[in-house]
Amino acid sequence: MTALPSSAARQTRSAQQGSFDDLGEPLVDVTFCVLDFETTGSNAEVDTITEVGIVKLRGGECLGTFQTLVNPGRFIPPTITMLTGISEALVARAPRIETVLPSLLEFIGDAVIVAHNSRFDMAFLQAALRRSGRDEVANVVIDTVPLARRLLRDEVANCKLGTLARHFRFPHQPSHRALDDALATGDLLHLILDRVRPLGVTGLDDLRALPKMANHAQASKLTLTDRLPRTPGVYLFRTAAGAVLYVGKATNLRSRVRSYFGSEDRRKIGPLLRDAERIDHKRTATVLEAEVLEMRLIHHFAPQYNREGTRTTASVYVALTGEQLPRLVVTTTPPTNALAVIGPIRSRRTARTIIDALEQALPLRRCARRATSQRGPCLGAQMQRSLCPCAGPVDAEEYRLVVEAALGALGDEPAIVVDALTHRMQELASEERFEEAADTRDRLEAFSAAIERQRLIDRTRDSIIEFFDCDDHRFRIEHGVLTRHWAPPDGTAPQFADLDDGRPIEATPPNPGPTAAGPLPVAALDEVLLLARW
Repeated sequence: MTALPSSAARQTRSAQQGSFDDLGEPLVDVTFCVLDFETTGSNAEVDTITEVGIVKLRGGECLGTFQTLVNPGRFIPPTITMLTGISEALVARAPRIETVLPSLLEFIGDAVIVAHNSRFDMAFLQAALRRSGRDEVANVVIDTVPLARRLLRDEVANCKLGTLARHFRFPHQPSHRALDDALATGDLLHLILDRVRPLGVTGLDDLRALPKMANHAQASKLTLTDRLPRTPGVYLFRTAAGAVLYVGKATNLRSRVRSYFGSEDRRKIGPLLRDAERIDHKRTATVLEAEVLEMRLIHHFAPQYNREGTRTTASVYVALTGEQLPRLVVTTTPPTNALAVIGPIRSRRTARTIIDALEQALPLRRCARRATSQRGPCLGAQMQRSLCPCAGPVDAEEYRLVVEAALGALGDEPAIVVDALTHRMQELASEERFEEAADTRDRLEAFSAAIERQRLIDRTRDSIIEFFDCDDHRFRIEHGVLTRHWAPPDGTAPQFADLDDGRPIEATPPNPGPTAAGPLPVAALDEVLLLARW
């Protein structure tokens, strides 16, 4: 076994290769380990490695090589010997793969693994690790085959390593020996890195995504992403005239926007890229601010492609009216004299189910008829499930108690409804009236979810809080609206100069105020819920 480090490799590195959580690491700073295995066959579960060759590269320089023959511990077919020149006699005194693995893993470290047809080589490496009782490696892997097909296929007959090496006159030519093939693959990697620069590929994330962009109809528009940073923020696809087509958020703006040019076939992506002539972005200090800003910009611009594929039904409220005999109604605008309001609720059907739950538990008035109505009693009154004036005079004190119970159920005492519906559901099930029991269950679930959601909204609206995220960014939320941000004291966000007063959040909407100010406006719902659940 021989490991031949260059002088650069022998020097102590000032910083170890990162974990690549930030895959936007500039390619010039990435350490690559290009590997190749010779084997006894093509099945990684049956065949084994006979030779290992690895070359370590960074910034266009060779940092070292690793090479060894391996005793496979099994028969080497004559066809393999003819192809590679590796015979059983040649490997008789070579170490077994179990002995080689510790040195191999140490040499690779956490570098990016590169191979020509990486599926083959990685299958043998992972199988060898499993058989020796070790964990599989989790390094980032780059396959030069799809990259060559993306960049070079119009210049060569095929993308086999030998064909590429001959055509482009690589310094190293493959010979079906591990180190020679690894060196040739390293030459191919350098050629690929030269070819991708004009495409705006500057980071590891760009390189990994490139094969998915093959033959994309709008690939020429990739240059629109050149100036996008690898930071959290919001991006806006615009037409040539500046109209906003789509607003999105990202933890990594560059990576997210470039992913639209991938090969996945989503119905609205093609038309969006076809119509887009400009991509603007707004950097944010944190993901939370990106989520909030995205929401605000969507409300402001109402972009075409944010609307497509989504339901646009208006949100509604459930209100207990302030009439002499209050009743429950679904409304888009709550009455100013309403005794209680739940909402906004995104679906009129859900709102109706919530009312059904309350009316099943309490004999609330269900109609707007008067005692003098010529139409006679409503269905609820006929079935003696509601106290309605259409069936005759209603005792005011009796109805006052019903209204108090309804107000309690919509406030701090939801058990008034929950217990009644639970009991009724059990009764129906015991009578084998399962369809009615299921309807009661659905009403119970809708009511319980609405009350819990309303509590969340109200708690958020009635609070003015400041909190820190896990990165020491400080935020202020006033009545459910994100209003200010303070950068960490170490200055990781130097663009925010006034750290004493904080920086106002962009596009802050009108503050809905506490619950005493009235029902929550529909436009404020998304932000309040987002912040309540953060």
